[in-house]
Amino acid sequence: MPADHPPAGHLDDDDYPAYTMGRAADLLGTTPAFLRAVGEAGLITPLRSEGGHRRYSRRQLRIAARARELVGQGTPIEAACRIIDLEDRLGEALRDNEELRRRPEGPGTGDSR
Repeated sequence: MPADHPPAGHLDDDDYPAYTMGRAADLLGTTPAFLRAVGEAGLITPLRSEGGHRRYSRRQLRIAARARELVGQGTPIEAACRIIDLEDRLGEALRDNEELRRRPEGPGTGDSR
């Protein structure tokens, strides 16, 4: 089985590091240097194979694709990484806020005035 195809048990795992740097760069239409740059900026942290080679997950590829989109629009890579980090934090805060709004109010969960 080719190294860029996840074993059957990992087909639904967005975090499984299934893609080599070369394959990831090909899929994104970018260069390995770009992937190294977003890694150095701390946006994604690829796992390493036993031989020390970078391996990327589908989730990491989606994040790198967003960075590539922003860089393609003229945003410096460091700023693109910061924007994506803030977008992620905002999304998480909105989900948390929505979850809190859906909680039923009852004894011990409401206002303590």
